[in-house]
Amino acid sequence: MKKLVSACLCGIDCKYNGFNNQDPLFVQMYNEGKCMVICPETSGGLSVPRHPCEIIGGDGSQVIAGKARVINKNGEDMTSAFLDGAEQTLDTALKNQIDLVILKDHSPSCGVGEIYDGNFSGKLRTGDGVTAALLKKYGINVISDKEYLMRFNNESN
Repeated sequence: MKKLVSACLCGIDCKYNGFNNQDPLFVQMYNEGKCMVICPETSGGLSVPRHPCEIIGGDGSQVIAGKARVINKNGEDMTSAFLDGAEQTLDTALKNQIDLVILKDHSPSCGVGEIYDGNFSGKLRTGDGVTAALLKKYGINVISDKEYLMRFNNESN
């Protein structure tokens, strides 16, 4: 099975704050060549570090449809960078015949099923990030890191 994983999960410092969301299982997968990595936000041209961003007025599907925007904490519209990164991730997944994409939960790019509420309050709401929504739109199997780890732990027991 070919996997594509959020780069931050594999220990790559690409988060908005300049750090990562390293998890030992994903680091091992990456080090053993069992997955490819991608950061849609840096692929879309955003710097590290950068101001945190959230989706305003909907979720990733609405951003793709032009009905919602991705705004950073300073009020700047970052939608085009998020759309560019999502398109590049889709292109990578299709070109490499990826079977499963594992994305970091809650992110405005990678969130699967839950994202931050758009108020920079730390609260969550139902919805997908821009990249997750685009990949799902094209029928690509997408799950969150938490869901993958839960499945992996259940299979290991």
